[in-house]
Amino acid sequence: MKRLLSLTEGVCITLALCACAVAPPSHTLTVFAAASLTESFEEIGQQFEAARPGVRVFFNFAGSQQLHAQLEQGARADVFASANVKEMDVAIGSSLVVSGTQRVFARNRLVVVYPKGNPGQIAALGDLARPGLKLDLADPSAPVGQYTLDMLGEMSQDDSFGSAFKDRVLANVVSREENVKSVVAKVQLGEADAGVVYSTDVTGQAAKELWTLPVPDRYNQIAVYPIAPMARAPEPALARRFIDWVLSPVGQQTLAKHGFITAD
Repeated sequence: MKRLLSLTEGVCITLALCACAVAPPSHTLTVFAAASLTESFEEIGQQFEAARPGVRVFFNFAGSQQLHAQLEQGARADVFASANVKEMDVAIGSSLVVSGTQRVFARNRLVVVYPKGNPGQIAALGDLARPGLKLDLADPSAPVGQYTLDMLGEMSQDDSFGSAFKDRVLANVVSREENVKSVVAKVQLGEADAGVVYSTDVTGQAAKELWTLPVPDRYNQIAVYPIAPMARAPEPALARRFIDWVLSPVGQQTLAKHGFITAD
């Protein structure tokens, strides 16, 4: 005759099964990545986890300058992916990253975005300088903010816009944000008539609510994205494997799907 399990035995078995079901991953990888990489890196992270059972990838997305500041203040990470070379170079200069380990994995372009209701009546790039327009830009400390200033500088060299174009555009700025996602959000909410962001940020709900105005190549600024393992990465081998995955055909295809210009 089979003995019935006692209440205590049953509870112990149940707890053991639950413990197995929620067992922590054997390895965790922490990636600090530019805010513009949110959607693409989340998908790449899922791919990486699926290929390596027991590995969990955690992301910290923010402006590249914010990420670098956090790392300077002692935040622990395995990988740093910046939206410009400047922040990576500063990280190398601070010995947070070993020189020579950084690799360019993607590039990006700027676009002007405005609500589909078009309250600012924007029809061309020249309208950004029209008095009374409410413009939202990223702060110059953020890569996209500096790229925007460089773009306006190039346009000011064109006689069709005039040498005062950059100053007239900047006079319309009503808010400056810490990262590109915040610019997108402000324009979506109607707090600005227009903003300048990366082309890859006009996805999902944003694409349903915003129109884009292309910036011609002669003015556009190509954002260069480097990635590197941290010098004191808790998981150095895993960090290198993640970077290899980002640069692999699968990783590059994922970035291209999200609108990035691939490393090639």
